[in-house]
Amino acid sequence: MTASVSTPLRATRRERIAWYLYDFGNSAYASVVLLAVFSAYFQGTVVGGARGTALWGYAVFIAMLAVAVTAPFLGAIADYSGAKKRFLLFFTAISILFTAALFFVVQGRIFIGMLFFILAEIGYRSAQVFYNGLLTEIATPDEMGRVSGTGWAIGSSGGVICLLIVLPFIILFDGTLMVRLSFVITAIFWLISALPLFLWLQEKAERQPIPAGENYLSISIKQLKHTIRSARGFREYVKFILAFLVYNDGVIMALDFAAILGGVLFGMNQTQLIILMILVQTTNVLGAYVFGRLVDRLGGKKTLVFSLLLMVLVVIGLYFTQTMTGYFFIGAAAGFAMAGVQSVSRTLVGMFSPAGRSAEFYGIFAFSGRTSSFVGPAVFGWLAATTTAWYQAQGQAATLAIQSGHRVATLSIAAFLLVGMFLLMFVNEKKAVAAAQEE
Repeated sequence: MTASVSTPLRATRRERIAWYLYDFGNSAYASVVLLAVFSAYFQGTVVGGARGTALWGYAVFIAMLAVAVTAPFLGAIADYSGAKKRFLLFFTAISILFTAALFFVVQGRIFIGMLFFILAEIGYRSAQVFYNGLLTEIATPDEMGRVSGTGWAIGSSGGVICLLIVLPFIILFDGTLMVRLSFVITAIFWLISALPLFLWLQEKAERQPIPAGENYLSISIKQLKHTIRSARGFREYVKFILAFLVYNDGVIMALDFAAILGGVLFGMNQTQLIILMILVQTTNVLGAYVFGRLVDRLGGKKTLVFSLLLMVLVVIGLYFTQTMTGYFFIGAAAGFAMAGVQSVSRTLVGMFSPAGRSAEFYGIFAFSGRTSSFVGPAVFGWLAATTTAWYQAQGQAATLAIQSGHRVATLSIAAFLLVGMFLLMFVNEKKAVAAAQEE
């Protein structure tokens, strides 16, 4: 009960450009909302203190949980109905709308700040299921590493460009107005960049007729049951997903709290945070390019292990770093390493997915990612707040206690990365690819 698909040997040049441009646009959301501006603005201005860190973690928790529950069902429906582009359009529109709505979040308006962010984040994360699912329609298996890496690199450059657009306004004008206006600029940037995909890329999957007495929900449930029952044939994919469940949490924690850590540990202002994230995104472009080509030469698993090791070293370095200059070096290394972890993981799912079931497998991928991702940020926020209170009880001044609590919380990032990397060692990449091809 899957959509039939006849994928050509090569997609048209315009279709690939359109796919790349979507990543170019949605990376602006990641750069401005998650990394550089809104996370720090929410924690420091809208809320403040360790409570702001905890509430930010809980907001991410809620959004990720919502995606975790819905992604596998939506992925199966999209495969059967041949409607990945329509689902992608729906969730993209939601995210763009509520990204722009963040303009109305001012100091003390904690509820709408959390609500609008949660809705924007749900749209952003859900859209990725269907965007990633289109990868197998524009690239053959031997091209996936290069195409995925190129898309990631172009996407990261989009984040840099959007940050460069909003930076002069924030530098030249005092107050929060330009910070809030940056969210509107980001929404427009994403909208313009996403349009070519919906206009130029032709979805290859064909819509299947609904059997009598069935509907898309019942079909999606049966399809997911079939996926679970047939998991024995995709044991390596399942083992990979279990590893991803854990190490992805570390990546999400590093991303979601990067700006908050910069502000809390090193006193960075909004301008400095944007410059830092421009550096991070620039090295992310380089990392995506390098790791994308390493996949084609060394294989996905070896490349992923290397990027995870590098990420662990980055987190350990962060724990001992005491200066803002050191944090800039840490950020540059983190951007390079995270590009490898994220882009290679996406590539492996495409390599492990049977033809015609890419959105379903990416749905399971998203489900596992969001299942883990809503745990990590909540753990980080809770740990930072709890240890801050403990240090204050030991007699530390409030500012120093907050810094000590956040520094301890960074160790949880390394823990998730190490455990996930250990589980990844049990994955046999060759068997996983063979199982997908046999299906």
